[in-house]
Amino acid sequence: MRTIALAAATGVTGLMAGLFFAYSCSVMPGLAAVDDRTFVGTMQSINRRILNGWFLAAFLGAVLLIALAVALHLTAGGRVLAWTVAALMLYGATLLITMRCNVPLNDQLDAAGPVDRIADLAAVRESFEATWVRWNLVRTVTSVAAFACLVAALVSRRAG
Repeated sequence: MRTIALAAATGVTGLMAGLFFAYSCSVMPGLAAVDDRTFVGTMQSINRRILNGWFLAAFLGAVLLIALAVALHLTAGGRVLAWTVAALMLYGATLLITMRCNVPLNDQLDAAGPVDRIADLAAVRESFEATWVRWNLVRTVTSVAAFACLVAALVSRRAG
């Protein structure tokens, strides 16, 4: 059961790290090259559509599976426990950044209304883009680091 929980946590955390990484290296740089109307409309659409069962299961499932892996390794102690606790802290930071930084920016962008009714698209974009990109980069780093810790935990488990 320990190995299954740890492997599942690693897989799901890797999916989330990959999602945030994809935004950092392709989605946001691609959108940086488009006009304000396209940027705002596209981000509004993405932000609405990402709230689906698959995303939420992975986003929240990662922290639950990491916590389960920690709980299952409490009595074992050692490196595996240390790596999983580190992963839990790092992925917890990812959740905190998302909920305190990226989601409020997404909500602010949505509250601006339909692109056809926004008087100053450039101002809406300016109040969103740079800050959102910066916080996405931070959560990319924390989620990739959490994934790396879980990989190290798996390797430690196998070695031990």
